[in-house]
Amino acid sequence: MATCSSMDKCFVGEIPPDCSRRYPTGYTVSLAPNAKHVTPSIIKMDPSERYCYNPTLRWNPQVEEYFVKAYGVDHFARISKALTRPSLYSCIRVNTLKSTSDAVIEKLLAIFQERGWQNDPAEGANIPYSSDDIAMVPMDSSGFSDASVKKCSISKCKIPSLDYVVFVKGSGPHTIDYGYQKDKPPKEVIVSRKCAEAVLRGAHVYVPGVLACSAHVEKGKTVAVSVSVEQPGTDGGWGVGFTRGTVLQGSQTDPYHFERNGLYIGQGATMMSRAGMFRVSEGVALDMDNRVFNLPSFRDLLEGDIFLQNLPSIIAAHALDPQEGEKILDMCAAPGGKTTAIAILMKDKGEVIATDRSHNKVLDIQKLAAEMGLKCITTYKLDALRSVQRINKSVSQDAPMCGESESIQNSDSLTSKMQEISDTALDRTHELEEAASIEQLRNKVYTSKAEVRKSTRKMRNGPGRNNSLGGRVEKSKGFLPNSFDRVLLDAPCSALGLRPRLFAGEDTVESLRTHAKYQRRMFDQAVQLVRPGGVIVYSTCTINPGENEALVRYALDTYKFLSLASQHPKVGGHGLVGGCQFSDGYQE
Repeated sequence: MATCSSMDKCFVGEIPPDCSRRYPTGYTVSLAPNAKHVTPSIIKMDPSERYCYNPTLRWNPQVEEYFVKAYGVDHFARISKALTRPSLYSCIRVNTLKSTSDAVIEKLLAIFQERGWQNDPAEGANIPYSSDDIAMVPMDSSGFSDASVKKCSISKCKIPSLDYVVFVKGSGPHTIDYGYQKDKPPKEVIVSRKCAEAVLRGAHVYVPGVLACSAHVEKGKTVAVSVSVEQPGTDGGWGVGFTRGTVLQGSQTDPYHFERNGLYIGQGATMMSRAGMFRVSEGVALDMDNRVFNLPSFRDLLEGDIFLQNLPSIIAAHALDPQEGEKILDMCAAPGGKTTAIAILMKDKGEVIATDRSHNKVLDIQKLAAEMGLKCITTYKLDALRSVQRINKSVSQDAPMCGESESIQNSDSLTSKMQEISDTALDRTHELEEAASIEQLRNKVYTSKAEVRKSTRKMRNGPGRNNSLGGRVEKSKGFLPNSFDRVLLDAPCSALGLRPRLFAGEDTVESLRTHAKYQRRMFDQAVQLVRPGGVIVYSTCTINPGENEALVRYALDTYKFLSLASQHPKVGGHGLVGGCQFSDGYQE
Protein backbone atom coordinates (compact mmCIF):
# COMPACT_ATOMS: atom_id res chain seq x y z
CA MET A 1 0.00 0.00 0.00
CA ALA A 2 1.30 3.44 -0.84
CA THR A 3 0.56 6.97 0.23
CA CYS A 4 1.11 10.10 -1.76
CA SER A 5 1.95 13.13 0.35
CA SER A 6 0.31 16.52 0.29
CA MET A 7 1.50 18.95 -2.33
CA ASP A 8 2.69 22.48 -1.73
CA LYS A 9 -0.18 24.42 -3.26
CA CYS A 10 1.42 27.84 -3.05
CA PHE A 11 2.83 28.53 -6.51
CA VAL A 12 4.92 31.65 -6.17
CA GLY A 13 4.66 34.04 -9.07
CA GLU A 14 4.39 37.59 -10.34
CA ILE A 15 5.99 39.01 -7.19
CA PRO A 16 7.13 42.65 -7.30
CA PRO A 17 10.59 43.05 -5.74
CA ASP A 18 9.39 45.50 -3.10
CA CYS A 19 5.92 44.83 -1.73
CA SER A 20 6.39 46.31 1.74
CA ARG A 21 3.37 48.21 3.02
CA ARG A 22 4.19 51.90 3.04
CA TYR A 23 2.61 54.35 5.44
CA PRO A 24 3.22 58.11 5.46
CA THR A 25 6.15 59.23 7.60
CA GLY A 26 5.23 59.60 11.25
CA TYR A 27 2.25 57.23 11.13
CA THR A 28 2.31 53.76 12.65
CA VAL A 29 -0.27 50.99 13.05
CA SER A 30 -0.17 48.40 15.84
CA LEU A 31 -0.55 44.80 14.65
CA ALA A 32 -1.50 43.39 18.06
CA PRO A 33 -4.96 41.77 18.07
CA ASN A 34 -6.06 43.84 21.06
CA ALA A 35 -4.77 47.12 19.67
CA LYS A 36 -7.16 50.05 19.61
CA HIS A 37 -7.98 51.88 16.37
CA VAL A 38 -5.47 54.65 15.80
CA THR A 39 -6.66 58.04 14.65
CA PRO A 40 -3.67 59.58 12.87
CA SER A 41 -2.95 63.25 12.77
CA ILE A 42 -3.38 65.13 9.49
CA ILE A 43 -0.19 64.57 7.51
CA LYS A 44 0.98 64.83 3.93
CA MET A 45 0.37 61.88 1.65
CA ASP A 46 2.13 60.71 -1.49
CA PRO A 47 -0.64 59.77 -3.98
CA SER A 48 1.62 57.20 -5.68
CA GLU A 49 1.93 55.35 -2.37
CA ARG A 50 -1.77 55.51 -1.58
CA TYR A 51 -3.45 54.81 -4.93
CA CYS A 52 -1.77 51.51 -5.75
CA TYR A 53 -2.03 47.81 -4.97
CA ASN A 54 0.64 46.97 -2.45
CA PRO A 55 -0.88 44.90 0.40
CA THR A 56 0.77 43.25 3.36
CA LEU A 57 -0.78 40.03 4.66
CA ARG A 58 -1.50 40.10 8.39
CA TRP A 59 -1.02 36.92 10.40
CA ASN A 60 -1.65 35.99 13.99
CA PRO A 61 1.77 36.64 15.63
CA GLN A 62 2.09 33.07 16.97
CA VAL A 63 1.12 31.58 13.60
CA GLU A 64 3.60 33.82 11.81
CA GLU A 65 6.35 32.79 14.23
CA TYR A 66 5.52 29.13 13.61
CA PHE A 67 5.62 29.50 9.81
CA VAL A 68 8.90 31.43 9.97
CA LYS A 69 10.43 28.55 11.91
CA ALA A 70 9.13 26.08 9.34
CA TYR A 71 9.98 27.91 6.12
CA GLY A 72 12.62 30.43 7.11
CA VAL A 73 12.22 34.21 7.11
CA ASP A 74 12.88 34.85 3.40
CA HIS A 75 10.85 31.94 2.06
CA PHE A 76 7.83 32.74 4.22
CA ALA A 77 8.03 36.42 3.22
CA ARG A 78 7.86 35.36 -0.45
CA ILE A 79 4.91 33.06 0.27
CA SER A 80 3.04 35.83 2.10
CA LYS A 81 3.55 38.25 -0.80
CA ALA A 82 2.47 35.68 -3.37
CA LEU A 83 -0.71 34.92 -1.42
CA THR A 84 -1.90 38.54 -1.77
CA ARG A 85 -1.93 38.27 -5.56
CA PRO A 86 -4.06 36.13 -7.84
CA SER A 87 -2.33 33.73 -10.16
CA LEU A 88 -2.17 35.17 -13.66
CA TYR A 89 -2.73 31.67 -15.00
CA SER A 90 -6.31 30.43 -15.17
CA CYS A 91 -6.12 26.65 -15.35
CA ILE A 92 -8.72 24.78 -17.40
CA ARG A 93 -9.25 21.01 -17.29
CA VAL A 94 -10.65 19.71 -20.57
CA ASN A 95 -13.33 17.04 -20.51
CA THR A 96 -11.57 14.67 -22.91
CA LEU A 97 -14.70 12.53 -23.21
CA LYS A 98 -16.39 15.43 -25.01
CA SER A 99 -13.64 17.55 -26.52
CA THR A 100 -9.89 18.03 -26.98
CA SER A 101 -7.41 20.65 -25.83
CA ASP A 102 -6.92 21.91 -29.39
CA ALA A 103 -10.68 22.28 -29.94
CA VAL A 104 -11.10 24.11 -26.62
CA ILE A 105 -8.23 26.49 -27.41
CA GLU A 106 -9.77 27.28 -30.81
CA LYS A 107 -13.17 28.01 -29.24
CA LEU A 108 -11.68 30.15 -26.47
CA LEU A 109 -9.66 32.23 -28.93
CA ALA A 110 -12.84 33.01 -30.88
CA ILE A 111 -14.85 33.83 -27.74
CA PHE A 112 -12.18 36.08 -26.23
CA GLN A 113 -11.70 37.89 -29.52
CA GLU A 114 -15.43 38.70 -29.55
CA ARG A 115 -15.09 40.02 -26.00
CA GLY A 116 -12.25 42.37 -26.93
CA TRP A 117 -9.29 40.33 -25.70
CA GLN A 118 -6.10 40.22 -27.74
CA ASN A 119 -4.18 36.96 -28.02
CA ASP A 120 -0.42 37.09 -27.40
CA PRO A 121 1.19 33.92 -28.86
CA ALA A 122 4.63 34.93 -27.54
CA GLU A 123 3.35 34.88 -23.96
CA GLY A 124 1.65 31.55 -24.58
CA ALA A 125 4.97 30.03 -25.56
CA ASN A 126 6.37 31.02 -22.17
CA ILE A 127 3.76 29.39 -19.94
CA PRO A 128 5.74 28.14 -16.91
CA TYR A 129 5.53 24.54 -15.72
CA SER A 130 7.45 24.68 -12.45
CA SER A 131 7.45 26.92 -9.40
CA ASP A 132 10.93 28.15 -10.27
CA ASP A 133 9.82 29.20 -13.74
CA ILE A 134 6.83 31.06 -12.33
CA ALA A 135 9.00 32.89 -9.80
CA MET A 136 11.24 34.16 -12.62
CA VAL A 137 8.49 35.94 -14.61
CA PRO A 138 10.21 39.21 -15.64
CA MET A 139 9.12 42.49 -14.09
CA ASP A 140 10.12 46.05 -14.79
CA SER A 141 11.92 48.15 -12.20
CA SER A 142 8.70 49.26 -10.54
CA GLY A 143 7.51 45.71 -10.00
CA PHE A 144 4.73 45.94 -12.57
CA SER A 145 4.60 43.87 -15.75
CA ASP A 146 4.23 45.54 -19.15
CA ALA A 147 1.21 43.43 -20.17
CA SER A 148 -1.46 45.47 -21.93
CA VAL A 149 -5.02 45.76 -20.76
CA LYS A 150 -7.36 43.03 -22.10
CA LYS A 151 -4.47 40.90 -23.29
CA CYS A 152 -4.20 37.16 -22.74
CA SER A 153 -2.47 34.07 -24.07
CA ILE A 154 -3.69 30.48 -24.34
CA SER A 155 -1.47 27.40 -24.32
CA LYS A 156 -1.43 23.72 -23.46
CA CYS A 157 0.18 22.72 -20.18
CA LYS A 158 3.77 21.55 -20.71
CA ILE A 159 3.86 19.25 -17.69
CA PRO A 160 4.27 15.67 -18.96
CA SER A 161 0.96 13.74 -19.14
CA LEU A 162 -1.12 16.87 -18.45
CA ASP A 163 -1.84 17.76 -22.07
CA TYR A 164 -5.55 17.88 -21.21
CA VAL A 165 -4.87 21.04 -19.19
CA VAL A 166 -5.00 24.49 -20.83
CA PHE A 167 -3.48 27.65 -19.38
CA VAL A 168 -5.01 31.08 -20.03
CA LYS A 169 -2.68 33.83 -18.89
CA GLY A 170 -4.05 37.24 -17.99
CA SER A 171 -2.03 40.35 -17.25
CA GLY A 172 -0.98 42.46 -14.29
CA PRO A 173 -0.32 44.02 -11.97
CA HIS A 174 -1.10 47.27 -13.79
CA THR A 175 -0.58 50.83 -12.63
CA ILE A 176 -3.85 52.73 -12.75
CA ASP A 177 -4.37 56.48 -12.93
CA TYR A 178 -7.14 57.17 -10.46
CA GLY A 179 -7.31 60.85 -11.43
CA TYR A 180 -6.01 62.20 -8.13
CA GLN A 181 -5.66 65.97 -8.00
CA LYS A 182 -4.31 68.03 -5.14
CA ASP A 183 -7.04 68.54 -2.55
CA LYS A 184 -9.48 66.76 -4.85
CA PRO A 185 -9.37 62.99 -4.29
CA PRO A 186 -11.32 60.73 -6.68
CA LYS A 187 -14.82 59.48 -5.96
CA GLU A 188 -14.47 56.16 -4.21
CA VAL A 189 -16.24 52.96 -3.20
CA ILE A 190 -15.00 50.75 -0.35
CA VAL A 191 -15.69 47.03 -0.73
CA SER A 192 -15.36 44.17 1.72
CA ARG A 193 -12.27 42.02 1.80
CA LYS A 194 -14.04 38.93 0.42
CA CYS A 195 -15.55 41.00 -2.39
CA ALA A 196 -12.10 42.37 -3.24
CA GLU A 197 -10.60 38.88 -3.39
CA ALA A 198 -13.30 37.92 -5.91
CA VAL A 199 -12.65 41.08 -7.94
CA LEU A 200 -8.94 40.25 -8.08
CA ARG A 201 -9.94 36.89 -9.60
CA GLY A 202 -12.00 38.61 -12.31
CA ALA A 203 -15.44 39.25 -10.79
CA HIS A 204 -17.41 42.49 -10.78
CA VAL A 205 -18.54 44.25 -7.59
CA TYR A 206 -21.96 43.09 -6.41
CA VAL A 207 -24.21 45.04 -4.06
CA PRO A 208 -23.60 42.92 -0.92
CA GLY A 209 -19.88 43.66 -1.15
CA VAL A 210 -20.22 47.47 -1.07
CA LEU A 211 -19.51 48.97 2.37
CA ALA A 212 -19.14 52.72 1.77
CA CYS A 213 -19.33 55.23 -1.06
CA SER A 214 -18.56 58.88 -1.73
CA ALA A 215 -21.40 61.39 -1.73
CA HIS A 216 -23.23 62.42 -4.92
CA VAL A 217 -22.32 59.34 -6.96
CA GLU A 218 -24.78 58.67 -9.76
CA LYS A 219 -25.14 55.81 -12.24
CA GLY A 220 -22.37 55.72 -14.86
CA LYS A 221 -19.80 57.48 -12.68
CA THR A 222 -16.19 56.19 -12.68
CA VAL A 223 -14.99 55.53 -9.15
CA ALA A 224 -11.86 54.20 -7.47
CA VAL A 225 -12.32 50.90 -5.62
CA SER A 226 -10.49 50.27 -2.36
CA VAL A 227 -10.61 47.46 0.18
CA SER A 228 -11.49 47.48 3.86
CA VAL A 229 -9.47 44.71 5.47
CA GLU A 230 -10.37 43.55 8.98
CA GLN A 231 -8.72 45.60 11.72
CA PRO A 232 -7.99 44.72 15.37
CA GLY A 233 -10.84 45.63 17.70
CA THR A 234 -10.94 46.58 21.35
CA ASP A 235 -12.38 43.15 22.23
CA GLY A 236 -9.30 41.36 20.91
CA GLY A 237 -11.06 40.26 17.71
CA TRP A 238 -11.04 41.52 14.15
CA GLY A 239 -13.68 43.36 12.16
CA VAL A 240 -14.70 46.28 9.99
CA GLY A 241 -15.29 49.09 12.43
CA PHE A 242 -17.77 51.24 10.55
CA THR A 243 -21.38 51.07 9.44
CA ARG A 244 -22.31 49.88 5.96
CA GLY A 245 -23.56 52.87 3.97
CA THR A 246 -21.02 55.32 5.40
CA VAL A 247 -20.55 58.46 3.27
CA LEU A 248 -16.92 59.01 2.27
CA GLN A 249 -15.68 62.60 2.41
CA GLY A 250 -12.36 61.97 0.67
CA SER A 251 -10.44 63.15 3.72
CA GLN A 252 -8.20 61.61 6.33
CA THR A 253 -11.17 61.40 8.68
CA ASP A 254 -12.77 58.68 6.52
CA PRO A 255 -12.93 55.18 8.05
CA TYR A 256 -9.56 53.42 7.96
CA HIS A 257 -8.18 56.08 5.65
CA PHE A 258 -4.51 55.23 6.19
CA GLU A 259 -5.10 51.48 6.54
CA ARG A 260 -6.35 51.53 2.93
CA ASN A 261 -3.06 52.87 1.61
CA GLY A 262 -1.90 50.48 -1.12
CA LEU A 263 -5.25 48.66 -1.17
CA TYR A 264 -6.76 50.01 -4.39
CA ILE A 265 -7.80 47.27 -6.81
CA GLY A 266 -9.02 49.24 -9.83
CA GLN A 267 -11.71 51.50 -11.24
CA GLY A 268 -15.31 50.69 -12.01
CA ALA A 269 -18.33 52.29 -13.60
CA THR A 270 -21.30 52.49 -11.24
CA MET A 271 -24.31 50.48 -12.41
CA MET A 272 -26.57 52.32 -9.97
CA SER A 273 -26.50 55.43 -7.83
CA ARG A 274 -25.07 55.55 -4.34
CA ALA A 275 -28.60 55.43 -2.93
CA GLY A 276 -29.38 52.36 -5.02
CA MET A 277 -26.33 50.48 -3.75
CA PHE A 278 -27.64 50.60 -0.19
CA ARG A 279 -31.34 50.32 -1.01
CA VAL A 280 -31.40 47.10 -3.04
CA SER A 281 -30.16 43.72 -1.82
CA GLU A 282 -28.66 42.26 -4.99
CA GLY A 283 -27.29 43.08 -8.43
CA VAL A 284 -24.06 44.41 -9.97
CA ALA A 285 -22.99 47.64 -8.28
CA LEU A 286 -19.78 48.29 -10.26
CA ASP A 287 -18.66 47.15 -13.69
CA MET A 288 -14.89 46.80 -13.20
CA ASP A 289 -13.47 48.15 -16.45
CA ASN A 290 -9.96 49.02 -15.25
CA ARG A 291 -8.34 46.39 -13.05
CA VAL A 292 -5.01 45.90 -11.35
CA PHE A 293 -5.15 42.30 -12.60
CA ASN A 294 -6.93 41.49 -15.85
CA LEU A 295 -8.13 37.90 -15.86
CA PRO A 296 -10.71 36.57 -18.35
CA SER A 297 -14.05 35.43 -16.96
CA PHE A 298 -15.12 31.82 -17.58
CA ARG A 299 -18.61 32.07 -16.16
CA ASP A 300 -21.07 29.90 -18.17
CA LEU A 301 -18.31 29.28 -20.72
CA LEU A 302 -18.21 25.94 -22.61
CA GLU A 303 -20.10 24.18 -19.83
CA GLY A 304 -19.55 20.43 -19.88
CA ASP A 305 -16.46 20.73 -22.09
CA ILE A 306 -14.20 22.46 -19.55
CA PHE A 307 -13.86 22.89 -15.81
CA LEU A 308 -11.97 25.77 -14.20
CA GLN A 309 -9.73 24.16 -11.56
CA ASN A 310 -6.48 25.01 -9.79
CA LEU A 311 -3.48 23.08 -11.08
CA PRO A 312 -2.67 21.40 -7.71
CA SER A 313 -6.22 20.03 -7.57
CA ILE A 314 -5.82 18.56 -11.05
CA ILE A 315 -2.50 17.02 -10.06
CA ALA A 316 -4.03 15.48 -6.92
CA ALA A 317 -6.52 13.53 -9.05
CA HIS A 318 -3.85 12.64 -11.61
CA ALA A 319 -1.44 11.40 -8.93
CA LEU A 320 -4.10 8.94 -7.79
CA ASP A 321 -3.60 7.28 -11.22
CA PRO A 322 -7.12 5.81 -11.50
CA GLN A 323 -7.51 2.90 -13.91
CA GLU A 324 -10.48 1.69 -15.91
CA GLY A 325 -12.70 -0.75 -14.03
CA GLU A 326 -11.41 0.16 -10.56
CA LYS A 327 -13.48 1.11 -7.56
CA ILE A 328 -12.40 4.46 -6.15
CA LEU A 329 -13.52 6.52 -3.15
CA ASP A 330 -13.37 10.31 -3.07
CA MET A 331 -13.83 11.37 0.56
CA CYS A 332 -14.94 14.98 1.20
CA ALA A 333 -15.68 15.17 -2.52
CA ALA A 334 -17.66 18.42 -2.87
CA PRO A 335 -17.93 20.37 -5.08
CA GLY A 336 -16.89 17.48 -7.34
CA GLY A 337 -13.95 18.83 -9.32
CA LYS A 338 -11.58 16.03 -8.39
CA THR A 339 -14.40 13.46 -8.56
CA THR A 340 -15.15 14.29 -12.18
CA ALA A 341 -11.42 14.46 -12.98
CA ILE A 342 -11.01 10.89 -11.67
CA ALA A 343 -14.01 9.66 -13.68
CA ILE A 344 -12.66 11.21 -16.89
CA LEU A 345 -9.21 9.70 -16.34
CA MET A 346 -10.97 6.32 -16.02
CA LYS A 347 -12.84 7.08 -19.27
CA ASP A 348 -16.08 6.75 -17.30
CA LYS A 349 -15.45 3.02 -16.88
CA GLY A 350 -15.46 1.72 -13.33
CA GLU A 351 -17.03 3.07 -10.15
CA VAL A 352 -16.30 6.35 -8.40
CA ILE A 353 -17.96 6.76 -5.00
CA ALA A 354 -18.15 10.41 -3.93
CA THR A 355 -19.17 11.29 -0.37
CA ASP A 356 -19.76 14.47 1.59
CA ARG A 357 -21.48 15.24 4.87
CA SER A 358 -23.57 18.09 3.40
CA HIS A 359 -26.86 17.29 1.65
CA ASN A 360 -26.64 20.29 -0.68
CA LYS A 361 -22.99 19.67 -1.51
CA VAL A 362 -23.84 16.13 -2.59
CA LEU A 363 -26.42 17.66 -4.93
CA ASP A 364 -23.68 19.91 -6.32
CA ILE A 365 -21.55 16.87 -7.13
CA GLN A 366 -24.49 15.25 -8.90
CA LYS A 367 -25.15 18.42 -10.90
CA LEU A 368 -21.52 18.69 -12.04
CA ALA A 369 -21.34 15.00 -12.98
CA ALA A 370 -24.51 15.35 -15.05
CA GLU A 371 -23.19 18.52 -16.71
CA MET A 372 -20.05 16.67 -17.78
CA GLY A 373 -22.00 13.61 -18.93
CA LEU A 374 -20.42 11.15 -16.46
CA LYS A 375 -22.25 7.95 -15.50
CA CYS A 376 -19.77 6.10 -13.27
CA ILE A 377 -20.14 8.47 -10.29
CA THR A 378 -22.35 7.45 -7.36
CA THR A 379 -22.87 9.96 -4.56
CA TYR A 380 -23.72 9.52 -0.88
CA LYS A 381 -24.26 11.75 2.11
CA LEU A 382 -21.69 10.54 4.62
CA ASP A 383 -19.47 12.07 7.29
CA ALA A 384 -15.84 11.25 6.43
CA LEU A 385 -15.19 10.46 10.10
CA ARG A 386 -17.71 7.62 9.82
CA SER A 387 -16.62 6.23 6.45
CA VAL A 388 -15.89 2.74 7.81
CA GLN A 389 -19.04 0.75 8.46
CA ARG A 390 -19.42 -0.68 11.93
CA ILE A 391 -19.70 -4.40 11.34
CA ASN A 392 -22.65 -6.02 13.13
CA LYS A 393 -22.15 -9.72 13.76
CA SER A 394 -25.84 -10.32 13.12
CA VAL A 395 -25.57 -8.96 9.57
CA SER A 396 -26.12 -11.60 6.89
CA GLN A 397 -23.04 -12.71 5.01
CA ASP A 398 -24.91 -11.87 1.81
CA ALA A 399 -24.80 -8.16 2.70
CA PRO A 400 -23.34 -5.82 0.03
CA MET A 401 -19.54 -5.72 0.17
CA CYS A 402 -19.48 -1.94 0.15
CA GLY A 403 -21.78 -1.56 3.11
CA GLU A 404 -24.06 1.11 1.68
CA SER A 405 -27.30 1.41 3.61
CA GLU A 406 -29.43 2.74 0.79
CA SER A 407 -27.22 2.19 -2.25
CA ILE A 408 -28.30 1.78 -5.81
CA GLN A 409 -25.65 -0.08 -7.76
CA ASN A 410 -26.81 0.88 -11.23
CA SER A 411 -25.74 4.48 -11.76
CA ASP A 412 -28.08 4.97 -14.73
CA SER A 413 -31.11 3.98 -12.65
CA LEU A 414 -29.78 6.20 -9.83
CA THR A 415 -29.69 9.22 -12.15
CA SER A 416 -33.21 8.50 -13.41
CA LYS A 417 -34.55 7.95 -9.88
CA MET A 418 -32.86 11.09 -8.54
CA GLN A 419 -34.44 13.15 -11.33
CA GLU A 420 -37.88 11.76 -10.51
CA ILE A 421 -37.37 12.46 -6.81
CA SER A 422 -36.11 15.98 -7.56
CA ASP A 423 -39.08 16.83 -9.80
CA THR A 424 -41.57 15.37 -7.31
CA ALA A 425 -39.99 17.18 -4.36
CA LEU A 426 -39.92 20.48 -6.25
CA ASP A 427 -43.59 20.17 -7.24
CA ARG A 428 -44.50 19.27 -3.65
CA THR A 429 -42.55 22.26 -2.36
CA HIS A 430 -44.45 24.62 -4.67
CA GLU A 431 -47.78 23.10 -3.54
CA LEU A 432 -46.86 23.55 0.12
CA GLU A 433 -45.71 27.13 -0.42
CA GLU A 434 -48.92 28.01 -2.25
CA ALA A 435 -51.04 26.34 0.41
CA ALA A 436 -49.12 28.10 3.15
CA SER A 437 -49.63 31.48 1.48
CA ILE A 438 -53.39 30.92 1.17
CA GLU A 439 -53.58 29.76 4.78
CA GLN A 440 -51.66 32.82 5.97
CA LEU A 441 -54.03 35.17 4.17
CA ARG A 442 -57.08 33.29 5.44
CA ASN A 443 -55.94 33.37 9.05
CA LYS A 444 -54.27 36.79 8.77
CA VAL A 445 -50.94 35.26 9.78
CA TYR A 446 -47.91 37.12 8.47
CA THR A 447 -44.20 36.34 8.31
CA SER A 448 -42.31 37.54 11.38
CA LYS A 449 -39.76 40.32 11.17
CA ALA A 450 -37.04 37.81 12.08
CA GLU A 451 -37.95 35.70 9.07
CA VAL A 452 -37.94 38.79 6.87
CA ARG A 453 -34.47 39.74 8.11
CA LYS A 454 -33.25 36.19 7.54
CA SER A 455 -34.66 36.19 4.01
CA THR A 456 -33.07 39.58 3.33
CA ARG A 457 -29.68 38.31 4.47
CA LYS A 458 -29.97 35.34 2.13
CA MET A 459 -30.83 37.64 -0.79
CA ARG A 460 -27.99 40.00 0.10
CA ASN A 461 -25.40 37.23 0.36
CA GLY A 462 -26.61 35.44 -2.75
CA PRO A 463 -27.87 31.86 -3.03
CA GLY A 464 -24.41 30.27 -2.92
CA ARG A 465 -23.60 26.64 -3.51
CA ASN A 466 -25.12 25.57 -0.21
CA ASN A 467 -28.63 26.70 -1.12
CA SER A 468 -29.10 24.75 -4.32
CA LEU A 469 -32.53 23.34 -5.06
CA GLY A 470 -32.88 19.61 -5.44
CA GLY A 471 -34.34 16.38 -4.17
CA ARG A 472 -33.17 13.68 -1.85
CA VAL A 473 -29.74 12.14 -1.76
CA GLU A 474 -28.78 8.63 -0.80
CA LYS A 475 -27.34 8.21 2.69
CA SER A 476 -24.69 5.70 3.65
CA LYS A 477 -23.71 4.03 6.90
CA GLY A 478 -20.18 3.59 5.62
CA PHE A 479 -18.23 0.95 3.73
CA LEU A 480 -16.60 -2.31 4.71
CA PRO A 481 -12.80 -2.41 5.09
CA ASN A 482 -10.67 -3.12 1.99
CA SER A 483 -13.51 -2.01 -0.32
CA PHE A 484 -11.57 0.31 -2.64
CA ASP A 485 -8.62 0.13 -5.00
CA ARG A 486 -7.74 3.78 -4.43
CA VAL A 487 -8.84 6.50 -2.02
CA LEU A 488 -8.54 10.26 -2.43
CA LEU A 489 -8.67 12.26 0.79
CA ASP A 490 -8.68 15.96 -0.04
CA ALA A 491 -9.21 16.88 3.57
CA PRO A 492 -10.98 19.99 4.90
CA CYS A 493 -8.17 22.27 6.02
CA SER A 494 -7.22 25.80 7.02
CA ALA A 495 -7.04 26.73 3.29
CA LEU A 496 -4.05 29.01 3.86
CA GLY A 497 -2.68 28.21 0.40
CA LEU A 498 -5.61 29.71 -1.51
CA ARG A 499 -5.04 33.05 -3.15
CA PRO A 500 -5.59 35.92 -3.46
CA ARG A 501 -5.81 36.36 0.29
CA LEU A 502 -5.81 39.78 1.95
CA PHE A 503 -6.21 38.71 5.58
CA ALA A 504 -5.09 35.74 7.70
CA GLY A 505 -5.23 37.15 11.23
CA GLU A 506 -8.10 34.99 12.50
CA ASP A 507 -6.22 31.67 12.25
CA THR A 508 -4.53 30.69 15.51
CA VAL A 509 -2.09 27.94 16.45
CA GLU A 510 -4.95 26.23 18.29
CA SER A 511 -7.25 26.30 15.25
CA LEU A 512 -4.48 24.87 13.05
CA ARG A 513 -3.97 22.03 15.53
CA THR A 514 -7.71 21.31 15.48
CA HIS A 515 -7.65 20.92 11.71
CA ALA A 516 -4.74 18.50 11.97
CA LYS A 517 -6.54 16.43 14.62
CA TYR A 518 -9.57 15.88 12.40
CA GLN A 519 -7.41 15.16 9.36
CA ARG A 520 -5.65 12.34 11.21
CA ARG A 521 -8.99 10.82 12.14
CA MET A 522 -10.08 11.00 8.50
CA PHE A 523 -6.84 9.38 7.39
CA ASP A 524 -7.43 6.57 9.89
CA GLN A 525 -10.68 5.88 8.05
CA ALA A 526 -9.03 5.99 4.62
CA VAL A 527 -6.37 3.46 5.62
CA GLN A 528 -9.02 0.92 6.58
CA LEU A 529 -11.00 1.36 3.37
CA VAL A 530 -8.23 0.84 0.80
CA ARG A 531 -7.34 -2.73 -0.13
CA PRO A 532 -3.82 -4.17 0.38
CA GLY A 533 -1.65 -2.94 -2.48
CA GLY A 534 -3.94 0.03 -3.06
CA VAL A 535 -3.16 3.75 -3.09
CA ILE A 536 -4.13 6.68 -0.86
CA VAL A 537 -3.60 10.25 -2.02
CA TYR A 538 -3.83 12.88 0.71
CA SER A 539 -3.96 16.52 -0.32
CA THR A 540 -4.79 19.93 1.16
CA CYS A 541 -4.88 23.56 0.03
CA THR A 542 -2.89 24.93 2.95
CA ILE A 543 0.73 25.86 3.61
CA ASN A 544 0.50 24.66 7.22
CA PRO A 545 3.12 21.90 7.77
CA GLY A 546 1.04 20.56 10.65
CA GLU A 547 -1.66 19.59 8.14
CA ASN A 548 0.76 18.38 5.46
CA GLU A 549 4.17 16.96 6.32
CA ALA A 550 3.14 16.22 9.91
CA LEU A 551 0.23 14.10 8.64
CA VAL A 552 2.56 12.10 6.41
CA ARG A 553 4.89 11.58 9.38
CA TYR A 554 1.92 10.42 11.47
CA ALA A 555 0.80 8.00 8.75
CA LEU A 556 4.21 6.39 8.34
CA ASP A 557 4.79 6.12 12.10
CA THR A 558 1.33 4.77 12.87
CA TYR A 559 0.88 2.34 9.98
CA LYS A 560 4.14 0.48 9.43
CA PHE A 561 2.73 -1.29 6.35
CA LEU A 562 2.46 2.04 4.49
CA SER A 563 5.21 3.35 2.26
CA LEU A 564 5.64 6.79 0.74
CA ALA A 565 5.22 6.68 -3.05
CA SER A 566 6.70 8.97 -5.67
CA GLN A 567 4.31 11.58 -6.98
CA HIS A 568 3.73 11.85 -10.72
CA PRO A 569 3.76 14.48 -12.01
CA LYS A 570 5.89 16.29 -9.44
CA VAL A 571 5.45 20.05 -9.33
CA GLY A 572 6.94 22.25 -6.61
CA GLY A 573 9.77 21.80 -4.16
CA HIS A 574 10.63 19.19 -1.57
CA GLY A 575 8.58 18.67 1.57
CA LEU A 576 9.74 20.07 4.91
CA VAL A 577 11.72 17.97 7.37
CA GLY A 578 12.51 18.44 11.04
CA GLY A 579 10.14 19.50 13.80
CA CYS A 580 8.82 22.37 15.86
CA GLN A 581 8.72 22.80 19.64
CA PHE A 582 5.97 25.18 20.84
CA SER A 583 6.16 27.32 23.95
CA ASP A 584 3.33 25.32 25.58
CA GLY A 585 5.35 22.10 25.26
CA TYR A 586 3.51 20.78 22.20
CA GLN A 587 5.91 19.16 19.76
CA GLU A 588 5.21 18.69 16.09
